[in-house]
Amino acid sequence: MSVDLNRKTAQPRLTDFGAPPDQVTSAGGWSRKTWLLLVVLAGALFLDGLDVSMVGVALPSMGSDLGMDQSQLQWIVSAYVLGYGGLLLLGGRASDLLGRRKVFLTALAVFGVASVISAATEINSLIIALRFVKGVAAAFTVPAGLSIITTTFTEGPARNKALSIYTVCGASGFSLGLVFGGLLTELSWRATLIFPGPVALLLLVVGARVIPKSAPTNFSWSQFDALGAITSTAALLTLVYAVVQAPEVGWLAPATIILFVVAALLAAGFVGIEIRHRHPLVRLGILRSIALVHANFSAAAMFGGYVAFQFVVTLYLQDSLGWSPMQMALGFLPAGILVVASALFMDRVLDRVDTKLLISGGFVAFLIGYLWFLQVEPGMNYVVFLLPTVLFLGAGFAVTFPSVNSQATAGVADEEQGLASGLVNTSTQIGGALMMAVTTAMLRSSEPGAPGELIGGMVPAITVIAILTVVALVTSVGVILAGRRRTLAVAA
Repeated sequence: MSVDLNRKTAQPRLTDFGAPPDQVTSAGGWSRKTWLLLVVLAGALFLDGLDVSMVGVALPSMGSDLGMDQSQLQWIVSAYVLGYGGLLLLGGRASDLLGRRKVFLTALAVFGVASVISAATEINSLIIALRFVKGVAAAFTVPAGLSIITTTFTEGPARNKALSIYTVCGASGFSLGLVFGGLLTELSWRATLIFPGPVALLLLVVGARVIPKSAPTNFSWSQFDALGAITSTAALLTLVYAVVQAPEVGWLAPATIILFVVAALLAAGFVGIEIRHRHPLVRLGILRSIALVHANFSAAAMFGGYVAFQFVVTLYLQDSLGWSPMQMALGFLPAGILVVASALFMDRVLDRVDTKLLISGGFVAFLIGYLWFLQVEPGMNYVVFLLPTVLFLGAGFAVTFPSVNSQATAGVADEEQGLASGLVNTSTQIGGALMMAVTTAMLRSSEPGAPGELIGGMVPAITVIAILTVVALVTSVGVILAGRRRTLAVAA
């Protein structure tokens, strides 16, 4: 039986989604309500990014108090990004069908409540479970928020300005999370868990007033591809678990091989479900867009390398060099300043420069930062071994993060904005989960270093991160060259 991968499924009308009938068409002169709407949406994305990197700084203190080893600490981060990445596609679909306002506000409430509860518990497994719940909540707020923006602001200068502010806030959350994490961990590692809660609930109150109400929608539960969501999430969980456990039981051990086979079968099952489902979680035909696929791969490589590098360096600075969380915060502050400052001009840059060129430039900055850090030796001072890396990573994140989001949603129909935004954010979190698992496995398979020395497996782990960045850079350059050849062929 032949299957048309490009077929369109029935979708609700734009007016069902809560987008105002008069879209914002100008890049200036926005009303107070428009700015408040953008603050709420960008604030939620800021919290999502903040939660990943902020808790990362608290991991050594958390491990000491709760008796958690590197493998368990890895799950504090991975549980969040797996819940986030595993259900983003379902979150995008839900926002398209149920209404973006309803989905966004409900998920934001769950995120806030879970933050407060996780800070109060003493049970390790419950903390990890609540981290997964928060990731799931973020999986619904992000595509809903991004699709509210792309249907509120028309494509062009107005949308570029809104997306620039929105994505720079997300990038600022990742970068400033190290600073916030260091400051809050000085009080208690529990402060890093509870901090997002009250902020999320405040955004909820404001959002209920400024996000346009949506008209009732007609849908059936059959439109939700629940089996697709289950198989995709299960495939990711199985794959990450296999990578984390492999150093203990052996990469060629029967248990490891079985886990990899199960992950592959679940992934194949997901593709089969999407081909046959009347309302698939992912309309596979959308992946024929080279720009969208390039943006998704770039997002995975960018965030995967960044979050894994942060995890490794946090352990090195605190466990080996004895840095305090406050010193960590100040050490990474320049990166956060660069990302925040980029909000002043990135919208104009996106208007004038091809996003593929910006992504390539961002990966060049990332690569220089990682390679610079590889020269680290015991006793090197901050200005020599870490400050240049921090500056290059901050520049790379400031350029790449908004560019991949802009490229992933450009030219996509309104009814599939939730899908497109869900895809790029899924790729981002999958990259983070997989690279966290890989670097954790490399650290655990090496002998721990003595205090003041390099930690075991650190140099090989960062080398792998640098190699991934090279692959992403070469891919970006290849996409640019291929596009130029197609342009010349059409002109001829």
